[in-house]
Amino acid sequence: MQTIRLKWLVTGAFISSVGNSFIWPLTSVYLHNNLHQSLTTVGIVLLLYSGSNIVGSYVAGQLYDRFNPFHLMIEGISLATLTTFLMIFWHGWPAYPVALVFVGFATGWLITVTNSLGTSIKGRDGRFVFNMLYFGNNLGIVFGTSIVGFIYSHSIPMLFVIATSLYVIFMVVVLTKFRPAANVVQSRQARRADSAQLPKANMTVIYVFFISLAIIWVMYQQWVSNLSVYMTGMGIPMEKYSFLWTLNAGLIVIFQIGINWLAHWFKNPYWQIYIGLIFVTLSFVVLIWAHQYRDFVVAMTILTVGEATAFPAIPALVNDLTPFASKGKYQGLSNSWASAGKALGPLFGGLIIESVSYTRLFEIAVVANIAVLVVIMVVVKMVGKKAQSFR
Repeated sequence: MQTIRLKWLVTGAFISSVGNSFIWPLTSVYLHNNLHQSLTTVGIVLLLYSGSNIVGSYVAGQLYDRFNPFHLMIEGISLATLTTFLMIFWHGWPAYPVALVFVGFATGWLITVTNSLGTSIKGRDGRFVFNMLYFGNNLGIVFGTSIVGFIYSHSIPMLFVIATSLYVIFMVVVLTKFRPAANVVQSRQARRADSAQLPKANMTVIYVFFISLAIIWVMYQQWVSNLSVYMTGMGIPMEKYSFLWTLNAGLIVIFQIGINWLAHWFKNPYWQIYIGLIFVTLSFVVLIWAHQYRDFVVAMTILTVGEATAFPAIPALVNDLTPFASKGKYQGLSNSWASAGKALGPLFGGLIIESVSYTRLFEIAVVANIAVLVVIMVVVKMVGKKAQSFR
């Protein structure tokens, strides 16, 4: 039975990521500087955006296990295309945040369906598949963020023109190359016996990682949202903040070779996550004393090592621990918990900054990430060996 090829799945992730990169990196600055909203208001808008992302992820995950993934992908792209098209003409207040909610829903939907289709690819280690999907996503960010700052300074509507065009291209790729995704339905029906309830150990490990993922993203989201205002407030140009994300994505592309090597030699996926979390924590340690642009470059480099190591390993681990008939459900939940962290992150950071300081926010991030790492290690030590693999 023919299944979707990994190269087309990665291509789709790449195109979608480029399109999304014309919206999310500049949301905080656009709301704060152009639409003159407070950091707290920006946090609430991003909370709504990520909340819709959670809903989109959850709904898509539930539907993936029951319906044709090919049709689900078309529906998600259609919503994203229509929304970004309307944003060309309506991107003021409150049209922009309303449209952002629909973008969030479509983004969560598409990421979940893409990751769920990744679980259907045979002949490849799960960590390799999710590393490559992460590679495609970040290669898209390299292209998107390298020019988004320039376009932002010249024409806001052009951002949405390009995003719409990219989603149209994504639709063409899906219509011509994603049709084998429909075969997942037949394969799913043939393996219904695989749908037994998760062992207790699996459930414990999975939900500890879901909660940890939310906390990690609350802290990581400070880079995406509040750090842009922090840096521009220091007199660092917006273009240099935008370049940090180009650097982030470019380094992830480079590091991917090393990460695949790491996955080959370290068969235990937990160690890959431990190492990644240590580097993510160290990036916030650097931010505490960062005052010049080169400090932020160093911090971003360290963050990227951690992100590239840990983040793709988590959905791969969830894939290993869940039966075939419910992989969509748990991939959707994985993205939903991550989106919950993304939703709370900007608001949490905005409240801490306005009540205390940026430095205190970075200190809290260090403590939180260390706590997450310790809890994960303790839980895996206690029940990890009892967990059943569904590779």
